Amino acid sequence: MAKSKKLTGADIFFESLKRENVEIVFGYPGGATLKIYEKLYDIDFLKHILVRHEQGATHMAEGYAKATGKVGVVLVTSGPGATNTVTGIADAYMDSVPIVVFTGQVPTHLIGNDAFQEADIIGITRPITKHSFLVRDVNELAPTIRKAFYIAASGRPGPVVVDLPKDMINSECDYEFSETIFIRGYKPNYNGHLNQIRKAAKIIAGAKKPLLYVGGGVIMSDSAPELTAFAREYNLPVTMTLLGLGAIPGTDKLSMGMLGMHGTYWSNQAVNNCDVLVSLGARFDDRVTGKVETFAAKAYKIHVDIDPTAIDKNVLVDLPIVGDVKKVLEELKSAMPAAPQIDDWWEKINAWKEECPLEYDMSDGRLRAQYILERLSDLTEGNALIVSDVGQHQMLIAQYYKFNNPRSLLNSGGLGTMGFSLPAAIGASFGVKDKQIISISGDGGFQMNMQELITAVANKVPVKFIVINNSFLGMVRQWQELFHAEKYSFTDLGSSNPDFVKIGEALGIPSWSTDKIDEVDTLLEKVLDINDGPSLLEFKVVKEEMVFPMVPSGGSISDMILERLNPKRMV
Repeated sequence: MAKSKKLTGADIFFESLKRENVEIVFGYPGGATLKIYEKLYDIDFLKHILVRHEQGATHMAEGYAKATGKVGVVLVTSGPGATNTVTGIADAYMDSVPIVVFTGQVPTHLIGNDAFQEADIIGITRPITKHSFLVRDVNELAPTIRKAFYIAASGRPGPVVVDLPKDMINSECDYEFSETIFIRGYKPNYNGHLNQIRKAAKIIAGAKKPLLYVGGGVIMSDSAPELTAFAREYNLPVTMTLLGLGAIPGTDKLSMGMLGMHGTYWSNQAVNNCDVLVSLGARFDDRVTGKVETFAAKAYKIHVDIDPTAIDKNVLVDLPIVGDVKKVLEELKSAMPAAPQIDDWWEKINAWKEECPLEYDMSDGRLRAQYILERLSDLTEGNALIVSDVGQHQMLIAQYYKFNNPRSLLNSGGLGTMGFSLPAAIGASFGVKDKQIISISGDGGFQMNMQELITAVANKVPVKFIVINNSFLGMVRQWQELFHAEKYSFTDLGSSNPDFVKIGEALGIPSWSTDKIDEVDTLLEKVLDINDGPSLLEFKVVKEEMVFPMVPSGGSISDMILERLNPKRMV
């Protein structure tokens, strides 16, 4: 235990952040946090990024955390400052992202009195946090912050909220920092049961049609090298969730791409026909499984996850292994008695690839997102850090960009938050300096947090902002065409969309727009060469484009839609 000294709550706040090796905070000041910001004026060990909206702060912290593996930190004031973080907190919770959100609060004696700018942020966020704290004793501030960072980063990561009443920030107490930490009832299990691992190894070795189903847990646990080594050693096909892309290089012959609602035909057929399915750090999300009764119905299911509550939550499995994926893969590789004999299985998979490849038609001379993303993948050799928004372009990125590295695709998976990409890319740029960082949004999602372009300019971040503009809420429009009688209710944005180039130019951002196929490479190369600040590139694409394959919500693999039901709609 370190020797104590008397400090204010604000001083303790910064001492604690320093002990946690925090380098960057995304925030917005307000009345309840003024003492903290007064101290921040003289702090030199961390960088504070002034956002233009508190939702932007949480997505920036997410982008930073997803790209680096470190804990993202947010600092906002009470009331609306706190409530504006809710969407980002929920997003982090769904995708297991380690962030700590510090919210200001009214003085403790006013809590519950409907004081000015009071909001019960603990009650509001309780269902969407891994844990939350309301500090009522300044003596508990330091150990609370210690616990918050430990909980956020350990086990299955997630968001933690720490609510700081104004009097706790201003009060004084003796400060002590403890190197040790103990939280009753919280002890993540990192080591999988050895007998279960040995049993799994034996089953995989004897499989005729095995399939590795890889989720975001492999990325978060930094176990992509172990996964790749294991798959290559035993020639195992690997299909990935949206959050798992990059766990094995997209150009590797073992990579099957994404499975699920908009997954590749061959991945979904492999799931439907495999005899052993090994789930690694995935949670059997409904966008993957579709109708659970028919999901991998012929397979013996092995599920590896650090979160015991994920086991049997959505799909009943035959062999659960609770533990860190990295450790379990190391043990599994050591325990394998032999490689499975699966030449016939690979022959079948390759036949599915030939039967229904990913393809698109540009014979009409109109620009399509598929082409743009394919060219971007080639020009960056699959090594850029792509930050996707939500919608059709998100699914097309998953299909057409070949991710060769882990932590190279950041997006909102579980919550599906439009407006995620722009601020998350800014956050990632503060943690990653050796990769091209490219934010890709639809025209709808781009407008949801467009104000953070100001943050990008103020900090000269070298993010390339790409807008795929089809003048529609594209994915909603697709559902309206397929399942809602072609009634395009309030999804056409064309007449009200702003001039994105003029917005960029008004902020001093080099900006371009095109709808011409022969200008794609030239403009992509132009923005890829700009590294002293942000750039913006708008592509005007086909309005009526669809994303296929598609498994209807709640449907099974056998219900997969491979092409437009009414080709006349494509005019």
